Amino acid sequence: MAAFLAKLFDSNTRELRRLDKIATEIKRLGSEMEKKSDDELRAKTEEFKSRYLSRESLDSLLVEAFAVVREGARRVLGLYPYPVQLMGGVTLHEGNIAEMKTGEGKTLTATMPVYLNALTGKGVHVVTVNEYLASRDAEEMGQLYEFLGLTVGLNLNSMSKAEKKEAYAADITYGTNNEFGFDYLRDNMVLYPEDRVQRSLHFAVIDEVDSILIDEARTPLIISGQAKKSTQLYLQANAFVNTLKKDIDYTYDEKTKGVQLTEEGINKAERAFHIDNLFDISHVTLNHHINQALKAHVSMHRDIDYVVQDGEIVIVDQFTGRLMKGRRFSDGLHQAIEAKEGVDIQNESMTMATITFQNYFRMYDKLAGMTGTAKTEEEEFRNIYNMRVVAIPTNKPIIRDDRPDLIYASMQGKFRAVVEDIAERHQKGQPVLVGTVAIETSELISSLLKKKGIPHNVLNAKNHEREAEIITQAGQKGAVTIATNMAGRGTDIKLGEGVLEVGGLAVIGTERHESRRIDNQLRGRSGRQGDPGVTQFYLSMEDELMRRFGSDNLKNMMERLGMDDSEPIQSKMVTRAVESAQKRVEGNNFDARKQLLQYDDVLRQQREIIYKQRNEVMEAEDLREIVENMIQSVVKRAVEANTPQHEEEEQWNLEGIVDYVSANLLPEGDITATDLRGKEPEEMVDLIIEKVKARYDEKEETLTPEQMREFEKVILLRSVDTKWIDHIDAMDQLRQGIHLRAYGQIDPLREYQNEGFQMFENMIVSIEEDVAKYIMKAEIRSNLQREEVAKGQAVNPKEDGGKAKRKPVRRKESVGRNAPCPCGSGKKYKHCHGRLA
Repeated sequence: MAAFLAKLFDSNTRELRRLDKIATEIKRLGSEMEKKSDDELRAKTEEFKSRYLSRESLDSLLVEAFAVVREGARRVLGLYPYPVQLMGGVTLHEGNIAEMKTGEGKTLTATMPVYLNALTGKGVHVVTVNEYLASRDAEEMGQLYEFLGLTVGLNLNSMSKAEKKEAYAADITYGTNNEFGFDYLRDNMVLYPEDRVQRSLHFAVIDEVDSILIDEARTPLIISGQAKKSTQLYLQANAFVNTLKKDIDYTYDEKTKGVQLTEEGINKAERAFHIDNLFDISHVTLNHHINQALKAHVSMHRDIDYVVQDGEIVIVDQFTGRLMKGRRFSDGLHQAIEAKEGVDIQNESMTMATITFQNYFRMYDKLAGMTGTAKTEEEEFRNIYNMRVVAIPTNKPIIRDDRPDLIYASMQGKFRAVVEDIAERHQKGQPVLVGTVAIETSELISSLLKKKGIPHNVLNAKNHEREAEIITQAGQKGAVTIATNMAGRGTDIKLGEGVLEVGGLAVIGTERHESRRIDNQLRGRSGRQGDPGVTQFYLSMEDELMRRFGSDNLKNMMERLGMDDSEPIQSKMVTRAVESAQKRVEGNNFDARKQLLQYDDVLRQQREIIYKQRNEVMEAEDLREIVENMIQSVVKRAVEANTPQHEEEEQWNLEGIVDYVSANLLPEGDITATDLRGKEPEEMVDLIIEKVKARYDEKEETLTPEQMREFEKVILLRSVDTKWIDHIDAMDQLRQGIHLRAYGQIDPLREYQNEGFQMFENMIVSIEEDVAKYIMKAEIRSNLQREEVAKGQAVNPKEDGGKAKRKPVRRKESVGRNAPCPCGSGKKYKHCHGRLA
């Protein structure tokens, strides 16, 4: 193991030596660039572009281009990138991850590779975790890009299609991971090519790459429409679950958060709903509702997983502690929680388009990322995204004091000690940042501090409007800030006057997170740019992580030694046990993400086929050949079905062929059984196709060529969209229940692949039959218009470890009547979705 770690360390050291040489070359050009006037510096951009068009590679332009940006940053922003930032910039250009500690200037580091890759004219996307950071960085760094002659766009959720198109046409586009992904899905639902907003996906730099590609990788993006379902069953299931008793009627596994009915519980359900067998196929829906109601009551906790606000259930984001307004858990879990909390039950939604972040970002020609914490997930970045993690050294040595964990017997004793520590530090003027995992913990500490009369700010999901502002002030003398997880991520905490003298920022963690990376992020808030600082984690034997991974022996030992709540233990053994528990959880989470990707890969292949064909349909001048091929397939299948090879010719069902053709393709009487008698199946197909083509020609004569071509497009697009939406939803339902096959010793993934392929084949057949029927049978209106199959909205489900799959809806902003409609139609809200509101 030690040899392996040494080898790993050596590879990073070798990489840093190579990067340092390139950084030295860039620095060498510093004095030359300094002598240039603003116009001369700006002219380098056009020079680089023409050199690139003359087949010079970006790698050969790198040193000079980085030197130009470096000098531009000094003039425009008053910032001059350090050598370590140059090294980070090269790492990003090469399509890898630069791990740079908090406060090391990642935003400025990204400007150099972004500028270099934008010279291609293919567009560069800079991806951030929220719209506040996207707007801030686009405005600040945009000054530098514009000074150097490049255009900058900002892609926000509230923008119209025209505004988005303009943002994507810029050399550099800032936006969030959600918005880029949703725009891709929406672009593949448009009816006219000119309605697309995105260009092809060239190069993306992802800020906080671990948050987006790891934490949210179990989060498929979904465009969803309404599915009408009765709410009565949710209420009945909820009333029934209220009568159940733990360990008698159901069991709950705290590690996996799994809830199961016992035999007694099953009998009780059968009696309550007056049925013989709960597992009969006709009771699948009832069984599902009972299970979701059970999950809602036992494994979903108010003020941890969700809050009740203004008569609605609002999900709490596990990773940021933010409220995810408007988003919903999927698969009926949200409705089950609504029934549990006694609020109005809303309709379930139906999936219309979906993609995981993993598959979306893997479509870019080149992908790069930066974060303060990525080394612990290096294997995943390498395996799934083909990106290496390069740990870039800090500009100044870290002098922060990371103290060993303090472990208390009970939570009460732990929180008492935390408050004492905060009070002591506050008294001497040291700023304190307290990190909590759950909203209720932050509120508990807040109430304890109020009793002591200590002024403080609480930054959690219930108060995130002033997030960045509060985080910025967290380094002022005497400030006390309580934050859930990594609220305010991406915002630096700068130290106020006199803080260095009292020891810098103190970070106090109230429990260990299940991921080491998030603990490291919290630690990294302190000690930026060589500042002093201290970090201390307080744990108790009653913490969830300790409870889930066997702290009973330790707790018994503490009791035997007579240790009370006022005495913590500092034990390397406990710290090691916690870290090994964290590694286990990380491993489980990696497996869950890997499995999700394997399942989504089945849909990815299908999605690529459908989206490619859909684009070809939209862009084709004449679809008649495609339509005729579809009709040929339909006729061939109809003939084969009625003329089996193993039967005698006299037994063939010629009337069946005639009925099918008359119902779907030709007017009655055009083909008769007499016409088909005595012919081979191939001859029958040729005869029918000949008559179909003649009928097609007749249709063409009644319309202008433009109308006929548009008619073909309308029919094809409508058929493809309808069937594809049904198919995605069916695949989603299949995915939900496929794991049950494992009980029959069958590999669920292989079954999903096989059945998914069969369902896709069936969908293609169904599309062909639809197109054939409507092209040949539909009456053509002169005012033909392409229509959307259904109105969809963007939703963003979270699959969270052992928790139920979530399908939250995207947070909606309130929209003014005269503002552009958020659906992207380009119309005013009052003339579009405002009419329905």
